[in-house]
Amino acid sequence: MPRLALRPEFEWLQGEMENFAFPDGSFDYVIHLATPSAAEVGAGDTALALTALQGMHRVLQFARHCGVRRLLLSSSGAVYGRQPEALGHIPEDYNGAPDPCQPMSAYGEIKRMSELMCALTPEVECVVARGFSFVGPYLPLSDKFAIGSFIRDAVGGGPIRIRGDGTPLRSYLYASDMAIWLITLLVKGKPNRPYNVGSDEAINLGGLARTIAAASDVTVEIAQLRATGTAERYVPSIDKVRNELGLSVTVTLASALHRTIEWARQIPSNPRHNQESAFTK
Repeated sequence: MPRLALRPEFEWLQGEMENFAFPDGSFDYVIHLATPSAAEVGAGDTALALTALQGMHRVLQFARHCGVRRLLLSSSGAVYGRQPEALGHIPEDYNGAPDPCQPMSAYGEIKRMSELMCALTPEVECVVARGFSFVGPYLPLSDKFAIGSFIRDAVGGGPIRIRGDGTPLRSYLYASDMAIWLITLLVKGKPNRPYNVGSDEAINLGGLARTIAAASDVTVEIAQLRATGTAERYVPSIDKVRNELGLSVTVTLASALHRTIEWARQIPSNPRHNQESAFTK
């Protein structure tokens, strides 16, 4: 993204997350967003898990070295493990945990360990943002995220393909709301306390795909028959950020999808064949 990289308000430091050289000068705030994705960790690469934790250690070292006022850690709703059937919206005080026998749970465990490392560094005031699912410009239009692959298929002429049965429930917070929430948490959030960051408007993946398809005049193909039992759910409670910080979802899901689809249509090359060059990770 050279047009962003060349903006004058940014300075860039080159290095690996686990051993970057500390820059000179003083810094008031640190926002730690660098991490492998759940899909990358779930692929079974232990080196990614170690790098993420070493990177967390290095960021905390930097925060201590600079005497920063506050650090915001980007954690994840994956720390809760599987959402129980009776729990429509998962709150921050839910004490579940990822299943260590499941490969995809490694991501949640990395986030849990990162939160613990913050708690074990009392000289750094840390605020924890547990992110759920998001949508907006610059979202990778790839199979890395279901909603990204749906939009890619739609702008490519369809059909939108769902590999499963379409029953898992998700919610999506638009990028501008996410940015506002993170900055508010950085400045006003209570230290050493987690806050859910996401929308509480649930939609199943089948409904999401059909909504995107209707906006693009394409069809939806669902690979599997509807499974019996309870649908997987990944939807946060956001009562804490509402009540403590006055935050809210200001962009509806319909508007968020419209904006993201329109952005995707402006990409000059076909996103089906140019995902890596069109998007940063």
